[in-house]
Amino acid sequence: MVSYKVVIKRSVEKELEAIERHLLPAIWGKIKTLVSEPRPKGSIKLKDTKTSYRLRVRTYRIIYTIDDKDKVVVVVGVKHRREAY
Repeated sequence: MVSYKVVIKRSVEKELEAIERHLLPAIWGKIKTLVSEPRPKGSIKLKDTKTSYRLRVRTYRIIYTIDDKDKVVVVVGVKHRREAY
């Protein structure tokens, strides 16, 4: 299986600082799985987009895009579900 490069936007780093500490290991674990599996079980393609997906981690959503040509996953947001949409 081909590995993807995972890029985390600077704005996401700030969002992660605001999240409760006990949730961070689960969020980072999901982000790390994107290296080997950019469309893991439970990922949902966002409507009206060609390359955007979301992953659920408890009450948070990881929003990311996939570039299959360059094998890059860009994490564009980690937000509470009420703020994610």
